[in-house]
Amino acid sequence: MDLNRLKNKVDSILANTNTTKEKLKEVCDVLEREISYYDWVGFYFKNGDKDELKLAQYTGEETAHTIIPFGKGICGQVAVSNQNFVVQDVSNQENYISCGWKVKSEIVIPIFVNKENIGQIDIDSHTANVFTDKDEQLLEYICKKIGTILLYNVL
Repeated sequence: MDLNRLKNKVDSILANTNTTKEKLKEVCDVLEREISYYDWVGFYFKNGDKDELKLAQYTGEETAHTIIPFGKGICGQVAVSNQNFVVQDVSNQENYISCGWKVKSEIVIPIFVNKENIGQIDIDSHTANVFTDKDEQLLEYICKKIGTILLYNVL
């Protein structure tokens, strides 16, 4: 994985004149296309005043998980903990919401605006034990950039 090349691609996407929703979709598409083991890439955001996440832009197979209560599944746990969550083997997670039999590992990184967790990027892989520190670094970078554009724009 060439972190600098991917960061530059994301920077270009986020700097273009598209809407925020279009930018988020483009980020999903680029990550899924450029990183072979990213089989599903999506964003979840806090659903208004409710203690739940709502699916936003994504790339990959359709999911039934369009609303996720805080605390439920990996995404719901990140909404509560405000911490990155890397699951190398989803079969070892008790509080995992199955998105399909193909998913073997998942990584979720929170997005902050003004120090408030307002959403996250969620990556599913059909390969177990695949995520590294480079994935975390790249996704943290992306989430920080997205937090900055969301500070000034509404979804």
